[in-house]
Amino acid sequence: MFTGIVEGIGLVDEIEDHQEARRFYIEAPELAVALEPGASVAVDGACLTVTSVLSERLVFDVIGSTLERTIAATYEVGRRVNLERAVPVDGRIDGHIVQGHVDSTGSFIKSVKKGEYWMMDFSIHEDVHALTISQGSISINGVSLTVRQLGQDCVCQIGVIPFTFQHTNLSDLESGDCVNIEGDLIGKYINKILSKRGG
Repeated sequence: MFTGIVEGIGLVDEIEDHQEARRFYIEAPELAVALEPGASVAVDGACLTVTSVLSERLVFDVIGSTLERTIAATYEVGRRVNLERAVPVDGRIDGHIVQGHVDSTGSFIKSVKKGEYWMMDFSIHEDVHALTISQGSISINGVSLTVRQLGQDCVCQIGVIPFTFQHTNLSDLESGDCVNIEGDLIGKYINKILSKRGG
């Protein structure tokens, strides 16, 4: 489990393509010293297993549905990625409960600066849109964010403070870029219960 509070930004510095799999080498000095093989790390919000630690680099093997459901297949050398270690059982949840199970990809539409902060619009999948409420939570590239407004055509608007903008890869986004989206876990359970009741 994660909280959507990004601990650092890693740099993809090598990619190996294997049959039905991709191996990523991500430079992340501060996190690498604290991790061992087998650890879970959210990479842009997708829960991945560290397969090895090479000095200041973390190695991840990505296969199957993860390649299909996330933006990992689009990674190129030089890309910055958001990183968060799994939260310990006695840890603080400063964001919201994030499973690291990406529901779908979405796309960045635009960003407008309002004084010291940014208003950012994203197009999200209709299934995630149905689970999302204004002032609720959503995870975009692994960042815990509060939904400011839900618009038509599955548009989700969020407000981003300077700290988050500067310490995540949200600042790298350009119009049309794909992002990982995870809807609020509470909304998923409510939807499941209501669907069983015929609601």
